[in-house]
Amino acid sequence: MIAYVVAILIVAFVFDFSNGFHDSANSIATIVGTRVLSPVAAVVWAASFNFLALFTVGTAVAKTVGSGMIDVSIVNPNVILAALLGAVAWNLITWAYGIPSSSSHALIGGYAGAAIARSGWAAIVWGRKWIETLSFIVISPIVGLLVGLGLMTAIYWIFRRAYPGKVDRLFRVMQLGSSALLSLAHGGNDAQKTMGIIVGLLVSVQSITVHQTGLLSHLYVENANGVPFWVEVTAYTAISLGTLFGGWRIVATMGRRITKLRPVGGFAAETAGAIAILAATSLGIPVSTTHTITGSIVGVGATTRLSAVRWGLARRIVWAWIVTIPAAGIMAALAYWLLASIVKI
Repeated sequence: MIAYVVAILIVAFVFDFSNGFHDSANSIATIVGTRVLSPVAAVVWAASFNFLALFTVGTAVAKTVGSGMIDVSIVNPNVILAALLGAVAWNLITWAYGIPSSSSHALIGGYAGAAIARSGWAAIVWGRKWIETLSFIVISPIVGLLVGLGLMTAIYWIFRRAYPGKVDRLFRVMQLGSSALLSLAHGGNDAQKTMGIIVGLLVSVQSITVHQTGLLSHLYVENANGVPFWVEVTAYTAISLGTLFGGWRIVATMGRRITKLRPVGGFAAETAGAIAILAATSLGIPVSTTHTITGSIVGVGATTRLSAVRWGLARRIVWAWIVTIPAAGIMAALAYWLLASIVKI
């Protein structure tokens, strides 16, 4: 059992790494697209602030994922592993096609799919947390869009008499701050989802194992309301390392193909995205950084003219959002049935 639990922990941190690889492009796409930083400098910058989120945000999102969405009494290591495998599979598929889908919703969908495969629909804790999470699939990009639109409009009005070259130089500096804030917001929300899954695993272990000795005593967690510090540190480290390796195909999509950005637009988009994500994090709502920053970029692009936004690509991204939870859920359910036939718990 100990070896199996440790193996699942490794898979969880591999998912967290893939989350950083896949989703952190959202943190750096705008600053790369505006050429304020090179791709290499941008990923180092973003990874640093991903990790600093460890010291600046709480664990409300981790607690939501760990106990607010799935009945913890039916969770066992097979459910957790299947959830992770479903999420990783969907991440790899969308990464291969360069589509910025949500790793967050892939994980939530995988968790739900694996739980349903074990105990049916009764495994889902229907209530406020699911309503908030599903609602924010729509709300987060709209908030990002509106805040980005508002910020960009305000900037245009404030600097309406300034020379464009001077404005660009100013916002090249300011975009360093906005990019850092977005990276911190991304790390603060996304790493916590993996923490929640790990806490679910550790809680399930205590119901299976009577004697907590040796290594297992360090893995023991009595309930889903506490997140061990080693879980926080390891999760933030994994997502930061994923960021360092980047996701260049998704960077190209986010930074250049949706709309052409200047430093002033990058600043507005990143600030808008960070505001929306941090607000959700403070409420304990797991949101998609992909959804939010995409909405922000669209809002900024729309201030120039509606035709500045490539709406065909945006529609393709939206369809990826819609299918992510059920697709990851189906993959996780298949993984659970396979695991259940092999590993008897």
